[in-house]
Amino acid sequence: MMKSDAQLQRDVQEELMWDPSVGRAELGVACKNGVATLTGQVATYAQKYAAMRAAERVSGVSVVADELTVHVPLSFKRTDMEIGHAVAEALRWDIEVPDDKIKARVDEGWVWLDGDVEWEYQRSAAERAVRYLTGVKGVSNNIKISERPWIPDVKSRIESALKRTAELDAGQIKVDAAAGNVTLTGRVRSWAARQDAERAVWSAPGVTSVKDELTVSV
Repeated sequence: MMKSDAQLQRDVQEELMWDPSVGRAELGVACKNGVATLTGQVATYAQKYAAMRAAERVSGVSVVADELTVHVPLSFKRTDMEIGHAVAEALRWDIEVPDDKIKARVDEGWVWLDGDVEWEYQRSAAERAVRYLTGVKGVSNNIKISERPWIPDVKSRIESALKRTAELDAGQIKVDAAAGNVTLTGRVRSWAARQDAERAVWSAPGVTSVKDELTVSV
């Protein structure tokens, strides 16, 4: 049974209050036809990220619209030079990040990441490493996945992986794969299932881009 907009709004608000990583920020929530819009100010980018993930977890939410702004309090403020040094250290100390292949720059608290890596998990690890640093207002992850040899049977490998990790939803997912590019279409029951499907695809050798067109439906 589909939730009403009012019920979905209450569920998102309760999930935001339930998650301690979101903190005590006073966030606005508006829901319409499965789209949850978050508004308001948060003190850190990490808090903003946590709020978005919390809203995605709520059953019935198909899209989360981000209208949150990060307003760093004086006690958390750092110069771009200080943030830059912290970013370099964070990338260097993370075992999953090939820091010699990544370049970072900071402008007014916003971090840009560039470079080329072999795997999506390395790209994600780089963003994760800097997301929680004090003073960071946002992260633009422009790191690319290097092209690798394309394996002819990669589509069947991906479909097998989906059955292992998302068995209940695998039958609703269609995989189109060619020359390193994979497109997912179909329906899944939750954001978690959608993320599991993406993760399974990125683990396939030769994949350089994933276009996720999966829709979340109850």
